[in-house]
Amino acid sequence: QVQLVESGGGLVQAGGSLRLSCAASGRTFSSYAMGWFRQAPGKEREFVAAISWSGGNTYYADSVKGRFTISRDNAKNTVYLQMNSLKPEDTAVYYCVASLNFGQNSYYEYDYWGQGTQVTVSS
Repeated sequence: QVQLVESGGGLVQAGGSLRLSCAASGRTFSSYAMGWFRQAPGKEREFVAAISWSGGNTYYADSVKGRFTISRDNAKNTVYLQMNSLKPEDTAVYYCVASLNFGQNSYYEYDYWGQGTQVTVSS
């Protein structure tokens, strides 16, 4: 079992930055590939980014490539999402996710989900 708790969301102006954090419980954090999804009101959940077990490989949605960076610190059981050059269309609830497999961009591939953190980007 893995429990995930996100933090770091908030309100930011377009062009600004935020860093999301996700703290994971359990001693097997490094066994899981980690990722982020987001869901805006009235829209389906959308894959954002994923990172492999050691952090050596990453994978991004085209909509955030070059603006967002996913990273992890296995010693701290934490995964991060650095979001730069934010746009109003990035407004959503952001969810931290965990899977035994890396490179998945479908929500049903992820076994564990956090409760989500709201990110709002004003124009």
